[in-house]
Amino acid sequence: MTAMLVLGLSGGFSREDVELTPDIQDNFFHDAAACLLRDGHVLAAVEQERLNRIKQTTKFPARAVRACLAEAGVTLADVDRISYYFREDFLDAQLHMQYMNNPDIPVVYSRELVRRRLAEELGTDFPADRISYTPHHLAHATATFAHSGMSEALVVVIDARGDDESWTFYRGTESGLEQLTTHSVMHSLGRLYLIGTAMLGYKMGDEYKVMGLAPYGDPERYRPAFDGCYTLRDKGAFDLDLGALLPAFAMNGFTWRRRGEGFGQDHKDFAAALQETVERITLHALTHWREATGLGDLCLSGGVAHNCTMNGKVLRSGLFDRVFVHPASHDAGAALGAALAADDQRDRAPKQLHAANWGPGIGNRDQIRTELLAWEPLVEFEECDDIVARTADLLADGSVVAWVQGRSEFGPRALGNRSILADPRPKENQTRINAMIKMRESFRPFAPVVTTEAAEKYFEIPSAEGNFDFMSFVLPVREEHRAALGAVTHVDGTARVQVVDPAANPRFSELVTRFGDRTGVPVLLNTSFNNHAEPIVQNVRDALATYLTTGLDRLVIGDFLVRRKDKPGRPALETCTVVLPAAVRLAESVQHDGSRRVVTHELFFALAKGKRRTVSPEAYAVLSRTDSQTPIGTLTDELRTELHQLWQDRFIAIVPC
Repeated sequence: MTAMLVLGLSGGFSREDVELTPDIQDNFFHDAAACLLRDGHVLAAVEQERLNRIKQTTKFPARAVRACLAEAGVTLADVDRISYYFREDFLDAQLHMQYMNNPDIPVVYSRELVRRRLAEELGTDFPADRISYTPHHLAHATATFAHSGMSEALVVVIDARGDDESWTFYRGTESGLEQLTTHSVMHSLGRLYLIGTAMLGYKMGDEYKVMGLAPYGDPERYRPAFDGCYTLRDKGAFDLDLGALLPAFAMNGFTWRRRGEGFGQDHKDFAAALQETVERITLHALTHWREATGLGDLCLSGGVAHNCTMNGKVLRSGLFDRVFVHPASHDAGAALGAALAADDQRDRAPKQLHAANWGPGIGNRDQIRTELLAWEPLVEFEECDDIVARTADLLADGSVVAWVQGRSEFGPRALGNRSILADPRPKENQTRINAMIKMRESFRPFAPVVTTEAAEKYFEIPSAEGNFDFMSFVLPVREEHRAALGAVTHVDGTARVQVVDPAANPRFSELVTRFGDRTGVPVLLNTSFNNHAEPIVQNVRDALATYLTTGLDRLVIGDFLVRRKDKPGRPALETCTVVLPAAVRLAESVQHDGSRRVVTHELFFALAKGKRRTVSPEAYAVLSRTDSQTPIGTLTDELRTELHQLWQDRFIAIVPC
């Protein structure tokens, strides 16, 4: 039997340079990704956002497809089947609504759109009859069960919406997935959390910020208001009235937070009550299905499964013997599940996933050196015989280090290949990193990564078995170690724990161990390598851009140790030039204020609700040039400062001439 190649896709249908329709929603089939399987084994998987540098991008995942094919050394013509992560009728109905609102745009439905985008980007006419569709929740469920290592389990998908469902329960066995029940979108905990996130001044994708805020509040204050919006029923059922949420809080005098405003105690109490509500409803449903099925193992997926605090409560509830949460439980992971569901030849024998380093790599030694040499006016570097030892010394001496190794991780979390690392002991490292690198709220917590041998010493690991490889569970830090782990212990004494498996990531495990040898604490602060304006870095150029626009002390790429030549946050850019990212456009508008003519110059992302920035006429003139070879050193100090700020916020890219 010949090997079968299956390509799984998630995301929308817009081209890189233009949206499918002008008024398309900014969340229209988000989390674009591609995953390539050979007989059920992952050859490559990467999110489009890592490549086009747009968070939670809704674009067609063309770059991701190209990257997966390149990683596997195959072409699109070699692919046997493509599987999309929603039902075809659901996708086409959503597309039809777009066309109804835009009657001048030709009607083209999903199957043909997939073929067109692939033909445009890869020059291959993929046969229509080899494109299939996987129901959204089945895609999520297939991915988590297939990677759980379990032969039989209760498989639960919880998200905002998947086709017409928001919850689906399955019995998973080696013969497949049997659907037990579903809940409609009217019972959506994902939507409940999204509404609450909006009431706190955040947008879709910021739910984890609300989860981080919740421990600062007291749920009792707003518990009655939330209680009035749902009713728990027999057999794990419940009623949820999302329409009652806003009136309930209006009557309680709750004031929505506007974006950019500070947080009052009322906002913290609201977040705490929202989190408690989601946990109560989830545990109610899981308790029934644990008893009804007798299944002692649980697999979770869907966007709500990234609520690590909830996952920790489930793990410590005593309901289940084992709990597995997929590292890509969001919609990008459904691309993987769609491919698995469509692969008839895949091996179904249980094998637990311990690493998801499936993205493109950083290149070999010579390729890394060549890239670094191009940036020599800004950085100096050395190749180290023992980069792990050098990095452990830097971390023990107080440096904050970016660590880039091998292939990138698939999923929203950096797990040791695209990470920022620091000493977890000084409490001030939390505020320091939040301020100088992430440029985000000071309350946001950082995760600890710990060796397998030391995990139970520092953290309260429950008797139920969880997969701690992927930062999926919030657990209590042992009380006697909370002060000593000040930078990674949250205000409620918990932490989002990652236990690094030496077999899955030997170099990263060795680094944590070496740090422990020097300090007596085999734990590191681990957070994603990105700034406030971008997704996690993918390649060497991304890593250098983020290093040079933040206050990071050092950068490690492979065996190379990199140091900036100029002061942090303001590198010498004289020998560099400016380029515009693919999605960024220039605009000039003229208005008349009485007899006065007012000209405004802007940069904006050509996306639904894309961010915009007013720029000076001088910056506009530089950015309008098409040769992309104007050295920044020929510009005024004021203009160089403006361009550097635009680079920090990723409206432009700055590269060596």
